[in-house]
Amino acid sequence: MPSAAFDFAPLLPAGLPSPAARWTGLARYSFVGGNNDPDQVPLDGLIDAVNAVMRREGRTLATYGLASGPQGYLRLREFLTAKLQRDAGISCTADDILIVSGSLQALDLVNQTLLSRGDTVIVEQETYQGALNRLTRLGVTAVGIPLDHEGMRMDALASTLAELKSRGIRPKYIYTIPTVQNPTGTIMPVTRRTELLLLSAEYGVPIFEDDCYADLIWEGKRPPAIHAMASNSGVIHIGSFSKSIAPALRVGYIVAPWEMLSRMLALKTDAGSGALEQMVLAEYCAPHFATHVPKLTRGLRAKLDVLMEALNEQFGTSAEFEDTKGGIFLWVKLPDNVDTLKLYQAALAAGVAINPGPEWSTDRAFSRSRLRLCFASPSAEQIREGVAVLADVCRREFGVPVRIANVEKQTLA
Repeated sequence: MPSAAFDFAPLLPAGLPSPAARWTGLARYSFVGGNNDPDQVPLDGLIDAVNAVMRREGRTLATYGLASGPQGYLRLREFLTAKLQRDAGISCTADDILIVSGSLQALDLVNQTLLSRGDTVIVEQETYQGALNRLTRLGVTAVGIPLDHEGMRMDALASTLAELKSRGIRPKYIYTIPTVQNPTGTIMPVTRRTELLLLSAEYGVPIFEDDCYADLIWEGKRPPAIHAMASNSGVIHIGSFSKSIAPALRVGYIVAPWEMLSRMLALKTDAGSGALEQMVLAEYCAPHFATHVPKLTRGLRAKLDVLMEALNEQFGTSAEFEDTKGGIFLWVKLPDNVDTLKLYQAALAAGVAINPGPEWSTDRAFSRSRLRLCFASPSAEQIREGVAVLADVCRREFGVPVRIANVEKQTLA
Protein backbone atom coordinates (compact mmCIF):
# COMPACT_ATOMS: atom_id res chain seq x y z
CA MET A 1 0.00 0.00 0.00
CA PRO A 2 1.64 3.31 -1.08
CA SER A 3 2.21 5.95 1.58
CA ALA A 4 3.29 9.59 1.55
CA ALA A 5 7.01 10.26 1.74
CA PHE A 6 8.28 10.95 5.25
CA ASP A 7 8.58 14.69 5.91
CA PHE A 8 11.93 15.52 7.50
CA ALA A 9 11.43 19.30 7.22
CA PRO A 10 9.91 19.82 10.71
CA LEU A 11 12.90 18.02 12.26
CA LEU A 12 15.63 20.17 10.68
CA PRO A 13 17.37 22.60 13.06
CA ALA A 14 17.44 26.31 12.32
CA GLY A 15 20.49 27.75 10.63
CA LEU A 16 21.23 24.98 8.15
CA PRO A 17 22.66 26.14 4.81
CA SER A 18 20.45 25.96 1.75
CA PRO A 19 20.08 22.45 0.33
CA ALA A 20 22.62 21.40 -2.27
CA ALA A 21 21.54 21.04 -5.86
CA ARG A 22 21.67 17.58 -7.37
CA TRP A 23 24.85 17.18 -9.41
CA THR A 24 24.19 16.98 -13.14
CA GLY A 25 27.76 16.70 -14.41
CA LEU A 26 30.46 19.14 -15.47
CA ALA A 27 29.68 21.85 -17.98
CA ARG A 28 30.98 21.30 -21.50
CA TYR A 29 33.44 24.15 -20.90
CA SER A 30 34.27 24.19 -17.21
CA PHE A 31 36.37 27.06 -15.86
CA VAL A 32 35.32 26.57 -12.23
CA GLY A 33 36.64 24.91 -9.11
CA GLY A 34 40.16 23.92 -8.17
CA ASN A 35 40.38 21.03 -10.61
CA ASN A 36 43.78 20.34 -12.11
CA ASP A 37 45.04 19.04 -15.45
CA PRO A 38 43.96 15.37 -15.82
CA ASP A 39 46.86 14.70 -18.19
CA GLN A 40 49.33 15.87 -15.53
CA VAL A 41 48.21 13.47 -12.78
CA PRO A 42 51.29 11.22 -12.33
CA LEU A 43 49.23 8.09 -12.84
CA ASP A 44 51.97 5.56 -13.49
CA GLY A 45 53.99 6.74 -10.51
CA LEU A 46 50.95 6.60 -8.24
CA ILE A 47 50.11 3.08 -9.40
CA ASP A 48 53.67 1.97 -8.66
CA ALA A 49 53.49 3.66 -5.26
CA VAL A 50 50.22 1.88 -4.40
CA ASN A 51 51.70 -1.50 -5.20
CA ALA A 52 54.96 -0.90 -3.36
CA VAL A 53 53.55 0.57 -0.16
CA MET A 54 50.67 -1.89 0.07
CA ARG A 55 53.00 -4.88 -0.25
CA ARG A 56 55.34 -3.46 2.35
CA GLU A 57 52.95 -1.90 4.88
CA GLY A 58 49.44 -2.88 3.87
CA ARG A 59 48.72 -4.75 7.08
CA THR A 60 49.03 -1.52 9.07
CA LEU A 61 45.60 -0.63 7.61
CA ALA A 62 44.25 -2.84 10.40
CA THR A 63 45.24 -0.13 12.90
CA TYR A 64 43.68 3.32 13.13
CA GLY A 65 46.31 5.85 12.14
CA LEU A 66 48.52 3.18 10.51
CA ALA A 67 50.33 2.78 13.84
CA SER A 68 51.62 6.35 13.32
CA GLY A 69 49.28 8.04 15.79
CA PRO A 70 46.42 10.48 15.27
CA GLN A 71 48.51 13.18 13.55
CA GLY A 72 48.84 11.14 10.37
CA TYR A 73 51.15 8.73 8.57
CA LEU A 74 54.66 9.31 9.89
CA ARG A 75 56.46 8.87 6.57
CA LEU A 76 54.26 11.55 4.99
CA ARG A 77 54.90 13.96 7.84
CA GLU A 78 58.63 13.28 7.54
CA PHE A 79 58.47 14.04 3.81
CA LEU A 80 56.69 17.30 4.62
CA THR A 81 59.32 18.38 7.15
CA ALA A 82 62.00 18.07 4.47
CA LYS A 83 59.87 19.68 1.75
CA LEU A 84 58.81 22.62 3.91
CA GLN A 85 62.39 23.29 4.93
CA ARG A 86 63.68 23.09 1.36
CA ASP A 87 60.91 25.04 -0.39
CA ALA A 88 59.39 27.36 2.22
CA GLY A 89 62.16 27.74 4.81
CA ILE A 90 59.97 26.28 7.56
CA SER A 91 61.89 24.45 10.30
CA CYS A 92 59.59 21.95 11.96
CA THR A 93 59.44 18.33 13.02
CA ALA A 94 56.91 15.65 12.19
CA ASP A 95 55.28 16.34 15.58
CA ASP A 96 54.48 19.90 14.44
CA ILE A 97 52.33 18.63 11.54
CA LEU A 98 48.75 17.39 11.49
CA ILE A 99 47.54 15.58 8.35
CA VAL A 100 43.96 16.55 7.45
CA SER A 101 41.38 15.76 4.77
CA GLY A 102 42.32 18.58 2.43
CA SER A 103 42.76 22.25 3.27
CA LEU A 104 39.01 22.57 3.79
CA GLN A 105 39.26 20.45 6.92
CA ALA A 106 42.23 22.58 7.96
CA LEU A 107 40.05 25.68 7.65
CA ASP A 108 37.31 24.03 9.70
CA LEU A 109 39.68 22.93 12.48
CA VAL A 110 41.31 26.36 12.78
CA ASN A 111 37.89 28.03 12.84
CA GLN A 112 36.45 25.59 15.38
CA THR A 113 39.44 26.17 17.62
CA LEU A 114 39.52 29.96 17.48
CA LEU A 115 36.12 31.34 16.49
CA SER A 116 32.76 31.99 18.12
CA ARG A 117 29.65 33.61 16.70
CA GLY A 118 30.10 37.38 16.65
CA ASP A 119 33.89 37.30 16.31
CA THR A 120 35.81 39.31 13.72
CA VAL A 121 38.57 38.13 11.39
CA ILE A 122 40.59 39.93 8.74
CA VAL A 123 40.81 38.51 5.23
CA GLU A 124 41.99 39.68 1.85
CA GLN A 125 39.21 41.54 0.04
CA GLU A 126 39.31 38.98 -2.77
CA THR A 127 39.82 35.55 -1.30
CA TYR A 128 38.87 31.89 -1.29
CA GLN A 129 35.11 31.38 -1.51
CA GLY A 130 35.31 28.34 0.80
CA ALA A 131 36.84 30.48 3.53
CA LEU A 132 34.21 33.22 3.18
CA ASN A 133 31.29 30.76 3.18
CA ARG A 134 32.53 29.13 6.37
CA LEU A 135 32.85 32.45 8.16
CA THR A 136 29.33 33.43 7.11
CA ARG A 137 27.87 30.17 8.42
CA LEU A 138 29.70 30.65 11.72
CA GLY A 139 28.28 34.15 12.16
CA VAL A 140 31.76 35.69 12.02
CA THR A 141 32.43 39.13 10.53
CA ALA A 142 35.06 39.07 7.77
CA VAL A 143 36.74 42.45 7.22
CA GLY A 144 38.32 42.63 3.76
CA ILE A 145 41.65 44.33 3.07
CA PRO A 146 42.24 45.57 -0.51
CA LEU A 147 44.97 43.98 -2.62
CA ASP A 148 47.37 45.28 -5.23
CA HIS A 149 49.94 43.58 -7.46
CA GLU A 150 51.89 42.49 -4.34
CA GLY A 151 48.97 41.07 -2.39
CA MET A 152 47.35 42.42 0.77
CA ARG A 153 48.07 46.15 1.22
CA MET A 154 49.80 46.79 4.53
CA ASP A 155 48.73 50.44 4.73
CA ALA A 156 45.09 49.36 4.55
CA LEU A 157 45.70 46.56 7.07
CA ALA A 158 47.35 48.96 9.54
CA SER A 159 44.44 51.39 9.26
CA THR A 160 41.89 48.62 9.74
CA LEU A 161 43.64 47.15 12.77
CA ALA A 162 43.85 50.61 14.36
CA GLU A 163 40.19 51.34 13.64
CA LEU A 164 39.06 48.01 15.05
CA LYS A 165 41.17 48.52 18.18
CA SER A 166 39.57 51.93 18.70
CA ARG A 167 36.22 50.11 18.85
CA GLY A 168 37.52 47.50 21.25
CA ILE A 169 37.63 44.75 18.62
CA ARG A 170 40.56 42.34 18.48
CA PRO A 171 40.36 40.15 15.36
CA LYS A 172 40.89 36.45 15.95
CA TYR A 173 43.26 36.09 12.98
CA ILE A 174 44.51 37.60 9.72
CA TYR A 175 43.80 35.11 6.92
CA THR A 176 46.08 35.46 3.92
CA ILE A 177 47.00 33.48 0.80
CA PRO A 178 50.38 35.15 0.27
CA THR A 179 52.03 32.79 -2.22
CA VAL A 180 49.97 32.68 -5.42
CA GLN A 181 46.88 34.37 -4.06
CA ASN A 182 43.45 32.96 -4.86
CA PRO A 183 41.92 34.41 -7.01
CA THR A 184 44.35 37.17 -8.08
CA GLY A 185 47.53 35.10 -8.56
CA THR A 186 49.84 37.60 -6.81
CA ILE A 187 52.82 36.76 -4.59
CA MET A 188 53.50 38.83 -1.47
CA PRO A 189 57.15 39.96 -1.37
CA VAL A 190 59.42 39.46 1.65
CA THR A 191 59.28 43.14 2.66
CA ARG A 192 55.51 43.04 2.88
CA ARG A 193 55.59 39.73 4.79
CA THR A 194 57.88 41.42 7.30
CA GLU A 195 55.42 44.31 7.66
CA LEU A 196 52.59 41.84 8.18
CA LEU A 197 54.48 40.09 10.98
CA LEU A 198 55.20 43.43 12.67
CA LEU A 199 51.51 44.41 12.56
CA SER A 200 50.53 40.96 13.84
CA ALA A 201 52.84 41.36 16.83
CA GLU A 202 51.83 44.98 17.49
CA TYR A 203 48.10 44.20 17.65
CA GLY A 204 48.34 40.68 19.07
CA VAL A 205 46.54 39.07 16.13
CA PRO A 206 47.84 35.74 14.78
CA ILE A 207 48.33 35.08 11.08
CA PHE A 208 46.54 32.24 9.30
CA GLU A 209 48.69 31.44 6.24
CA ASP A 210 47.08 29.40 3.45
CA ASP A 211 49.84 28.12 1.16
CA CYS A 212 47.82 25.73 -1.01
CA TYR A 213 49.08 27.09 -4.34
CA ALA A 214 52.69 27.76 -3.35
CA ASP A 215 54.09 24.82 -5.34
CA LEU A 216 52.70 26.17 -8.62
CA ILE A 217 55.02 29.10 -9.36
CA TRP A 218 56.18 29.69 -12.92
CA GLU A 219 59.72 30.65 -11.94
CA GLY A 220 59.95 27.78 -9.46
CA LYS A 221 61.29 29.89 -6.58
CA ARG A 222 59.09 31.31 -3.85
CA PRO A 223 59.65 33.66 -0.92
CA PRO A 224 59.97 32.07 2.52
CA ALA A 225 56.68 31.25 4.15
CA ILE A 226 55.42 33.78 6.68
CA HIS A 227 55.57 30.93 9.20
CA ALA A 228 59.30 30.59 8.48
CA MET A 229 59.89 34.30 9.11
CA ALA A 230 57.96 34.44 12.40
CA SER A 231 59.82 34.55 15.70
CA ASN A 232 56.89 34.23 18.10
CA SER A 233 54.95 31.12 16.92
CA GLY A 234 52.08 33.38 15.92
CA VAL A 235 51.48 31.83 12.50
CA ILE A 236 49.30 28.85 11.60
CA HIS A 237 50.35 27.42 8.24
CA ILE A 238 48.27 25.13 6.04
CA GLY A 239 48.99 23.42 2.74
CA SER A 240 47.67 20.73 0.45
CA PHE A 241 48.54 18.11 -2.15
CA SER A 242 45.37 18.96 -4.10
CA LYS A 243 47.04 21.31 -6.56
CA SER A 244 50.44 19.62 -6.82
CA ILE A 245 49.26 16.00 -7.18
CA ALA A 246 45.45 15.56 -7.35
CA PRO A 247 42.49 17.27 -5.62
CA ALA A 248 40.41 14.10 -5.24
CA LEU A 249 43.02 12.59 -2.90
CA ARG A 250 41.86 15.05 -0.19
CA VAL A 251 45.12 15.31 1.74
CA GLY A 252 46.26 18.53 3.40
CA TYR A 253 48.23 19.51 6.47
CA ILE A 254 48.53 22.03 9.27
CA VAL A 255 51.79 23.30 10.78
CA ALA A 256 51.27 24.98 14.12
CA PRO A 257 52.65 25.12 17.67
CA TRP A 258 51.55 22.24 19.87
CA GLU A 259 49.48 24.63 21.96
CA MET A 260 47.18 25.01 18.94
CA LEU A 261 47.75 21.66 17.26
CA SER A 262 46.70 19.77 20.37
CA ARG A 263 43.43 21.71 20.48
CA MET A 264 42.72 21.03 16.81
CA LEU A 265 43.61 17.37 17.22
CA ALA A 266 41.03 17.09 19.99
CA LEU A 267 38.39 18.40 17.56
CA LYS A 268 39.41 16.08 14.71
CA THR A 269 37.11 13.24 15.70
CA ASP A 270 37.05 11.43 12.34
CA ALA A 271 39.44 8.64 13.46
CA GLY A 272 42.01 9.85 10.93
CA SER A 273 42.12 11.11 7.36
CA GLY A 274 42.26 8.65 4.48
CA ALA A 275 45.12 6.24 5.25
CA LEU A 276 45.70 4.80 1.79
CA GLU A 277 46.00 8.26 0.28
CA GLN A 278 48.62 9.22 2.86
CA MET A 279 50.62 6.04 2.26
CA VAL A 280 50.59 6.47 -1.52
CA LEU A 281 51.56 10.14 -1.36
CA ALA A 282 54.49 9.46 0.93
CA GLU A 283 55.69 6.62 -1.29
CA TYR A 284 55.37 8.67 -4.49
CA CYS A 285 56.44 12.12 -3.30
CA ALA A 286 59.70 11.25 -1.58
CA PRO A 287 61.47 10.29 -4.85
CA HIS A 288 59.33 12.11 -7.44
CA PHE A 289 57.77 15.34 -6.10
CA ALA A 290 60.70 17.61 -6.96
CA THR A 291 60.69 16.52 -10.62
CA HIS A 292 56.90 16.22 -11.02
CA VAL A 293 56.02 19.78 -10.01
CA PRO A 294 58.17 21.63 -12.60
CA LYS A 295 56.61 19.52 -15.35
CA LEU A 296 53.13 20.29 -14.00
CA THR A 297 53.78 24.03 -13.84
CA ARG A 298 55.12 24.12 -17.40
CA GLY A 299 51.88 22.58 -18.61
CA LEU A 300 49.79 24.99 -16.55
CA ARG A 301 51.74 28.00 -17.82
CA ALA A 302 51.09 26.89 -21.41
CA LYS A 303 47.36 26.68 -20.70
CA LEU A 304 47.37 30.15 -19.12
CA ASP A 305 48.97 31.51 -22.28
CA VAL A 306 46.18 29.92 -24.34
CA LEU A 307 43.54 31.46 -22.05
CA MET A 308 45.04 34.95 -22.22
CA GLU A 309 45.37 34.73 -26.01
CA ALA A 310 41.75 33.57 -26.29
CA LEU A 311 40.51 36.42 -24.09
CA ASN A 312 42.46 38.98 -26.10
CA GLU A 313 41.11 37.57 -29.34
CA GLN A 314 37.48 37.25 -28.26
CA PHE A 315 37.08 40.16 -25.80
CA GLY A 316 39.81 42.55 -26.89
CA THR A 317 40.26 45.42 -24.44
CA SER A 318 36.92 44.57 -22.79
CA ALA A 319 38.68 41.94 -20.66
CA GLU A 320 41.37 43.25 -18.32
CA PHE A 321 43.73 40.96 -16.42
CA GLU A 322 47.27 40.70 -15.08
CA ASP A 323 49.58 37.84 -15.96
CA THR A 324 49.72 35.69 -12.83
CA LYS A 325 52.82 34.48 -10.98
CA GLY A 326 51.52 30.91 -10.86
CA GLY A 327 48.53 28.81 -9.87
CA ILE A 328 45.49 27.71 -11.86
CA PHE A 329 43.26 30.82 -11.95
CA LEU A 330 42.99 34.08 -13.88
CA TRP A 331 41.10 37.00 -12.30
CA VAL A 332 39.38 38.96 -15.07
CA LYS A 333 37.75 42.41 -15.05
CA LEU A 334 34.96 43.08 -17.55
CA PRO A 335 33.31 46.48 -18.19
CA ASP A 336 31.31 47.90 -15.28
CA ASN A 337 27.93 47.22 -16.89
CA VAL A 338 28.57 43.46 -16.81
CA ASP A 339 27.05 41.66 -13.82
CA THR A 340 28.98 38.39 -13.60
CA LEU A 341 26.34 36.79 -11.37
CA LYS A 342 23.90 37.18 -14.27
CA LEU A 343 26.57 36.29 -16.81
CA TYR A 344 27.22 33.10 -14.87
CA GLN A 345 23.62 31.92 -15.31
CA ALA A 346 23.47 32.76 -19.01
CA ALA A 347 26.87 31.23 -19.70
CA LEU A 348 25.98 28.03 -17.86
CA ALA A 349 22.88 27.64 -19.98
CA ALA A 350 25.22 27.80 -23.00
CA GLY A 351 27.55 25.18 -21.53
CA VAL A 352 30.22 27.44 -19.99
CA ALA A 353 30.82 27.42 -16.23
CA ILE A 354 32.57 30.42 -14.63
CA ASN A 355 33.05 31.70 -11.08
CA PRO A 356 31.36 35.13 -10.66
CA GLY A 357 33.49 37.62 -8.78
CA PRO A 358 31.09 38.52 -5.93
CA GLU A 359 31.37 34.96 -4.59
CA TRP A 360 35.11 35.51 -4.05
CA SER A 361 35.09 38.94 -2.43
CA THR A 362 34.02 40.81 0.68
CA ASP A 363 33.12 43.77 -1.57
CA ARG A 364 30.35 42.69 -3.91
CA ALA A 365 30.18 46.06 -5.68
CA PHE A 366 33.93 46.03 -6.45
CA SER A 367 33.79 42.46 -7.75
CA ARG A 368 30.47 42.75 -9.61
CA SER A 369 32.09 42.79 -13.05
CA ARG A 370 34.92 40.40 -12.21
CA LEU A 371 35.18 36.65 -12.69
CA ARG A 372 37.59 33.84 -11.89
CA LEU A 373 38.55 31.40 -14.62
CA CYS A 374 40.28 28.09 -13.85
CA PHE A 375 42.47 27.15 -16.81
CA ALA A 376 43.97 23.92 -15.43
CA SER A 377 41.30 21.37 -16.20
CA PRO A 378 40.06 22.13 -19.76
CA SER A 379 42.21 21.30 -22.76
CA ALA A 380 43.70 24.05 -24.93
CA GLU A 381 40.98 23.44 -27.50
CA GLN A 382 38.26 23.61 -24.84
CA ILE A 383 39.73 26.86 -23.51
CA ARG A 384 39.58 28.50 -26.95
CA GLU A 385 36.08 27.22 -27.69
CA GLY A 386 34.75 28.02 -24.22
CA VAL A 387 36.04 31.61 -24.25
CA ALA A 388 34.47 32.12 -27.69
CA VAL A 389 31.09 30.93 -26.37
CA LEU A 390 31.46 33.08 -23.25
CA ALA A 391 32.20 36.16 -25.36
CA ASP A 392 29.14 35.51 -27.50
CA VAL A 393 26.93 35.14 -24.41
CA CYS A 394 28.39 38.27 -22.82
CA ARG A 395 27.76 40.30 -25.99
CA ARG A 396 24.21 39.00 -26.20
CA GLU A 397 23.46 39.79 -22.56
CA PHE A 398 25.44 43.01 -22.03
CA GLY A 399 26.58 44.27 -25.42
CA VAL A 400 30.19 43.46 -24.45
CA PRO A 401 32.44 43.03 -26.33
CA VAL A 402 31.42 45.08 -29.35
CA ARG A 403 34.06 43.25 -31.36
CA ILE A 404 34.61 39.47 -31.24
CA ALA A 405 37.70 38.09 -32.98
CA ASN A 406 38.22 41.59 -34.43
CA VAL A 407 34.81 41.53 -36.13
CA GLU A 408 32.36 44.21 -35.09
CA LYS A 409 29.08 42.69 -33.90
CA GLN A 410 25.60 44.11 -34.08
CA THR A 411 24.66 45.44 -30.66
CA LEU A 412 21.29 44.19 -29.48
CA ALA A 413 18.52 46.76 -29.36
